[in-house]
Amino acid sequence: MMERTQRAFKLGQIVATPAAIAEVHPEDMRRCLNRHACCDWGDCGKEDAQTNEEALGQELRLFSVYKDRNGTKFWIITEADRSATTILLPSDY
Repeated sequence: MMERTQRAFKLGQIVATPAAIAEVHPEDMRRCLNRHACCDWGDCGKEDAQTNEEALGQELRLFSVYKDRNGTKFWIITEADRSATTILLPSDY
């Protein structure tokens, strides 16, 4: 996988669930949004990372997994049409 330093896709409208806002450190949320947009999929599995790479050239959902500085696990999902990106906790799904 090629490391990217610039955003590879549009995030659309950025939203977060109330639980994510309450639990995830805001600076880590911003940092990981940038990582997600640069195709650093965080801690997602190899299969999900491969699916994301294939989805870049198609209209498919993009999914990343991160932990903030306090160890709170959260997901970032960009919709297939790139209209919105959601930050959420696994329990929100």
